[in-house]
Amino acid sequence: MAHDREVLRMIWEGQIGICFQADRDEIVGIKPEPFYLMVSRLSYLPLVTDKVRKYFTRYIAAEHQDGAVWFDYNGIPLRLHYPTGVLYDLLHPEEDCTPWGLTIHFSKFPEETLVKMNSKELLESHYMSCLKEADVLKHRGLVISAMQKKDHNQLWLGLINDKFDQFWAVNRRLMEPYGDQESFKNIPVRLYNDDDFTYTQKLISPISESGQKKSLADLMAELSTPERKAVGFRTHGIDLHEETQVQWMSEHLSYPDNFLHLSVDYKDV
Repeated sequence: MAHDREVLRMIWEGQIGICFQADRDEIVGIKPEPFYLMVSRLSYLPLVTDKVRKYFTRYIAAEHQDGAVWFDYNGIPLRLHYPTGVLYDLLHPEEDCTPWGLTIHFSKFPEETLVKMNSKELLESHYMSCLKEADVLKHRGLVISAMQKKDHNQLWLGLINDKFDQFWAVNRRLMEPYGDQESFKNIPVRLYNDDDFTYTQKLISPISESGQKKSLADLMAELSTPERKAVGFRTHGIDLHEETQVQWMSEHLSYPDNFLHLSVDYKDV
């Protein structure tokens, strides 16, 4: 179970300063000042879209105002169904004190690259799908399937309203090994390479063949190939120590979708 409440709280309170700017090709008249927001690392860009849209709409040509909103960083479209912290770590790996500069667009949605998330209902459906997938990996789906609709609602509302206690009152049940087990069956993890903004998944047991709890060093060995070697992991803006146990990480460093989102550093052999 997730025992280190202070760690959970620190992860929950992680934020990113974002400076939103309008697409200059969509502006009519005076160029607007940037719009600044502190955004939770655990949240999703579609959850702040309404605020950003409301600020910029009056500066945007009428024919674009009702378009599907999307964002880019240095010309790279941002995947709206990725947690904000994951996007930041992939695209802005060197932590600094300056706000993250993003551009909002009201037209020319890149449908070949992005999945539309133009309503909170679509995002909620995606979130719940991830949560169920994670529980299948951890508990064969036995915990999430035993929950009621109100529990699912409490998780979602706790996330979007930034209510730590409300969220963890339910999520703690998903973060406990099932029955008399001492660990999860598998660790829900999505692995990202900084050179590619897609992720891979593989079955990762928290227990080694010798019966010991796996560490990140063990995971590095699993992911390494004769051509390249995994040499480091990063999540929530933190470079992780190789002795960290993957079971502990899953309980304490997972995003609200119950997945570990790890950026993997590789070195050519």
